[in-house]
Amino acid sequence: MNSKYDGYSFPLRDSVQREKVRFHNRYGIALAGDLYLPRGAAGKLSAVAVAGPFGAVKEQCAGLYAEELASRGFAALAFDPSFIGESGGEARNVASPDVNTEDFSAAVDFLSTRDFVDGEQVGILGICGFGGMALNAAAMDTRIKATVTATMYDMTRVNAKGYFDAADSADARYETKRALNAQRTADYKSGDYARAGGVVDPLPEDAPFFVKDYYDYYKTERGYTERSLNSNGGWNVTSSLSFLNMPILRYSSEIRSAVLVIHGEKAHSCYFSKDAFADMVQGNPYAGNKELLLIPGAVHTDLYDRKDVIPFDRIQQFFQQYLK
Repeated sequence: MNSKYDGYSFPLRDSVQREKVRFHNRYGIALAGDLYLPRGAAGKLSAVAVAGPFGAVKEQCAGLYAEELASRGFAALAFDPSFIGESGGEARNVASPDVNTEDFSAAVDFLSTRDFVDGEQVGILGICGFGGMALNAAAMDTRIKATVTATMYDMTRVNAKGYFDAADSADARYETKRALNAQRTADYKSGDYARAGGVVDPLPEDAPFFVKDYYDYYKTERGYTERSLNSNGGWNVTSSLSFLNMPILRYSSEIRSAVLVIHGEKAHSCYFSKDAFADMVQGNPYAGNKELLLIPGAVHTDLYDRKDVIPFDRIQQFFQQYLK
């Protein structure tokens, strides 16, 4: 299978221009991005850095969101996180709660130093697992003036506790760690990293709905792209090991900047956003600029690419209000 639009899962409209860019994070890893600009724009623009979902690349959802934002007057940067896609970093196909949070700040570095961007008007947008990373970045980086999360996962929570916290026990975590560390030994012996596989293919008849939901996006013409981990070989088996010990949202209640949390009401993952929002506003003297927006009837991947479902008008209004 090939990508539907010459390496991308979505078309590029005539009113938007796309340019490949490279920048680096604080650890010296070279990051690759697609910069989307309104064609013919003049003056300094507000800017938004976009990443996600977890295991996707900039040619998928992040690019679709960035292209849409550019059509609405923003400078938007869709980027590949460290270790995947066209970005650098060794070993390949791994994730890090630390480094991937830093990647958002590196994108802010890049955007805030462009001549066509107002450096005081930079926001971020994280999709799925990078929604959690975006909130973590917002808690760390005071330059981020506004944050949007869409169909958010807290990857540290789901790795440490399982879905709906069903595996939240020391014994369950121990067995997970034991298996992952045994794989580390096997990888070191072989000199290579075993891959976990992307979204299951062929799809079992008894697959739960959320797996079918992912299959419908990553494994069909709708969302398939050649570099996507979820569409192809998946993460390294040991990639999630560091997530077991590191809750990324520990200081979310200290976020002072504006945050819009968006989730589909029918998504299996909706509890991540509901709980993260509740934790973020509890005891936070800056809760007035925080909003939870639930989309009636929407499931997880509806907010990946369904432009009739994604509330782009609200996202535009939010960034226009707080990036100023």
